[in-house]
Amino acid sequence: MDNSTVLLIAGVVAGAVNGLLGAGGGMVLVPLLTYSGKLQEREVFPASVAIILPICIITLLLTADWTLTFGQILPYLLGSIAGGLLSGILGRHIPTVWLHRILGIIVLWGGIRYLC
Repeated sequence: MDNSTVLLIAGVVAGAVNGLLGAGGGMVLVPLLTYSGKLQEREVFPASVAIILPICIITLLLTADWTLTFGQILPYLLGSIAGGLLSGILGRHIPTVWLHRILGIIVLWGGIRYLC
């Protein structure tokens, strides 16, 4: 398979995981983007976020039941914005190997949490 086919399959898998589970597409994309060889280590995480954003918007539009009010989601939205800003600033200074380790720990923690 050529690289563009692999990337297309990665996108389908990331979209399916994100759509079915409401999150997690980035956990599929980060390793695949890392091993595709087309991106430098520092470009993988931002590229993953850029790919996941439209997937999340599409998933939201197709699956939301719209029963939550803006007031109910506002605290999460503000916290997410603050976390995104903080991690965007700090993430540039964290070695890539540690970003991968942090992602691995979060994936393991989430997996164990959902299995128990």
